[in-house]
Order: sequence, then C-alpha cells, then structure tokens
Amino acid sequence: DPNDPRRVAGLKQKAKELFENTGYAIVLNGFGECLFGLPSWLRGNVQFYMDLISDKKFVGALLDKILEYEISLARNALREVGKYVQVIRVSDDLGTEKGLIISPSLYRELIKPRHKKLYQFMKEHSGAKLLLHSCGSVYELIPDFIEIGVDALNPVQVAARNMDTRKLKNEFGDRISFWGGGCDSQKVLPFGTPDEIRNEVRRRIKDLAPGGGFVFA
Repeated sequence: DPNDPRRVAGLKQKAKELFENTGYAIVLNGFGECLFGLPSWLRGNVQFYMDLISDKKFVGALLDKILEYEISLARNALREVGKYVQVIRVSDDLGTEKGLIISPSLYRELIKPRHKKLYQFMKEHSGAKLLLHSCGSVYELIPDFIEIGVDALNPVQVAARNMDTRKLKNEFGDRISFWGGGCDSQKVLPFGTPDEIRNEVRRRIKDLAPGGGFVFA
C-alpha cells in the first residue's frame, strides 16, 4: 500500500534535523527501478521484453498502474520532506556493456512518457534536482533524459560503449551534470596498480570537472 503512513514515519523529522543542523545536501532515495526494472521483475525479464514487442496494450496498462503507485509514493514522501531535500534519486538501469537493453524507439514509445510524468511530478512538488541512476551504455538516451527533466546522471559507467568522459562532457556537459565517472570501476579500480588508479582518476577529473557540473564518485 503506497499510502501506508508507516512508509514515511519519521522521515520529516530526520530531514528537518539534517536541513537545520548540517551543511550537507539532502538526497531523497527510495525510487528504485521505477518503470523498467520493476515491471521486468514482476513479469520476469524474458517475458517482459517479449511483452514490449508482442503486447503493447498490456504493457501500457501495467506501466500506468506502476506509475500510479510510484506517484503515490512520491506524493506522500514529498508532502513530508519536499521543502528540505535538494536531490531526488531515481533509478532505472537501461544499459548493457555494449548498448541499450531495448531500442531507443521502444523506450521513447513506452517508458519515456511515464518517466516524464513521474519526474515532472517530483519536481513540481519539491525544489529538488533530479538524479537518475542508469548503468551501462546509455549514451543514446542522454538527450531524452535531459528533455524529461533529469539534472544529473549516475554512475557514468566509463568502460561501457560510448561512455567516454571527454565525449560526454563535450556533448552534454552544458545541459546535465555527471555524478560518477571518477574511475573505471570495472578494470582499473579492481585490477590496476595504485599509480594506474591515480592516473585514471586525474584523467576523469580533467575530462569532467571544467566548468562545474561534476560530482566525483
């Protein structure tokens, strides 16, 4: 039940305390895999990916029901903490190592309109910036993310295809912030020498930091 008051019990007091007594930015979490991951789990990944092609009417109905649920969660949480939080974190993993899990056209037809409604609702009911976590090679969708109100992208998986930090900064750095990308976490961080890691981190900072819009992670 998204309207169960136990979901937000104590949230306002904690946010208010942090807001008044610390200098930290406050991030509201809890909106994980909202409109792609969740239906994938409910149906099973294989079945849901087939649904996207073979039964779009059903997918639309399922996604609308999930959107209704997510908006209810957001409404109740933001009623409590909307004036205290500076960032709202949402997530939907849409990428693999080499590209997107589904085609850009399928994303734009079925997922993006629901993402847009959820993200706009969150921004209308708070003063917060929107942080989207989406793993893998999501380069092709970054213009779509910007269009629907995403302010920052995480994790910036630099080892995935088309996710080179210099390229991302040059193409999108004036329109979106990069929250991550501080190191290749798949090869260099676990397997590199300390010097290789230092050089990698310096390279990523040099690519992403100029002009601002970079949260090192």
